[in-house]
Amino acid sequence: MSAINDFKESLLPLGKMKSLLPEAKKTYAQAEPFPHIYFDDFFDNDVVERVLKEFPRENDIDWIKYYDGHQKKLANENETNIGFFSRHVLYSLNSSLFLRFLEELTGIKNLISDPSFRGGGLHNIYQGGKLGVHVDFNKHEQYGLDRRLNLLLYLNKDWREEYGGHIELWDREVKKCVRSYLPKFNRVVIFSTTKTSFHGHPEPLSCPKYMSRKSLALYYYTNGWPEKVQNENHSTIFKLRPDEKIEGKLTLKTKKMLRHWPKLFGK
Repeated sequence: MSAINDFKESLLPLGKMKSLLPEAKKTYAQAEPFPHIYFDDFFDNDVVERVLKEFPRENDIDWIKYYDGHQKKLANENETNIGFFSRHVLYSLNSSLFLRFLEELTGIKNLISDPSFRGGGLHNIYQGGKLGVHVDFNKHEQYGLDRRLNLLLYLNKDWREEYGGHIELWDREVKKCVRSYLPKFNRVVIFSTTKTSFHGHPEPLSCPKYMSRKSLALYYYTNGWPEKVQNENHSTIFKLRPDEKIEGKLTLKTKKMLRHWPKLFGK
């Protein structure tokens, strides 16, 4: 029975999740430069196809625009801008059923999902866009919870290596990229959020103008950190790579204007 047509059936790949856990727990704990894992073809392809079909284009919704020297991306955490089916996929990834899977996978107990999708939801990046190497904000402003995990589901069909957009995982000093993963269709990446979990895709995208790097992003929390961990609250912290320079405000404004030039003149 199709997961798309029958919501009585879980959208989650329950059998696959159970079979993955014994080996995946070891892989996650031993991963460098910090605990993480990726799963290819995690969902039934029909599920991700449906999410992709609903994904809004650049001018379909009022995206949050992050445009500065460190990042050039669009994001949406407003649930009313997310398609019906996609919302149910997000609900499934926020469910107690999936939280139990994440707890066993990562060893982090008492995980809490975020129904507001703060900072998450839909992410969309076009040609020339990027996300500099950073560590994420570590406190949910509304709920006062501590951020512990990131999950990214990529929606990019026919995505080539030369397009870039790999998620890069860097060492704690931001001297070396230790792992990188192509954001290809139906790939899930999960990693622990700590004060040294530096990641991003700092090289500008080289995909065709009609394509973009699309993903769903979900973050998971706990009420407090383990006693041995002392974590001061902070917002997103960007770090420059060796020999990296950020673009000045004038350059950024010029590039932004040129990107939207055809729209300004009705072309």
